Amino acid sequence: MTAVARRPPAGDVDSYIAAAPEKQQAMMKKLRAAIKSAAPEAQEMISYGIPGYKYRGMLAYFASAKKHVAVYPVSNGFLDEHREEIQGYGTSGKGTLRFPLDRPVPVALVKKWVKTRVKENEAQEATRAARRRAPTRT
Repeated sequence: MTAVARRPPAGDVDSYIAAAPEKQQAMMKKLRAAIKSAAPEAQEMISYGIPGYKYRGMLAYFASAKKHVAVYPVSNGFLDEHREEIQGYGTSGKGTLRFPLDRPVPVALVKKWVKTRVKENEAQEATRAARRRAPTRT
């Protein structure tokens, strides 16, 4: 059995990006800028060992891999709605959108995805608040 080389855990997003190969670094910097632009109030952190953004709940993650950089969670509704824009990028049934290293980051698409996630999180928060305010039945 051969050992798999793993990256040491990053303490912050800058360290995570700096530890990646150069091509992934460039892509992740573009993703980071797009996420921050679309959700400027989101809190940036390392969560599950990868960059994450929190705004009224977990909003977005990105991670580097050998042949791509991925973002998630991406809802099936978003994938369906933006099917034409997503062609040529990899997806998974688990809500992941993969950007191959040989293609440019679709910044406009990433911003649409993040803005969709912001709306989803705001709606979920409003639903939770309404449940807390609702009178209980006896």
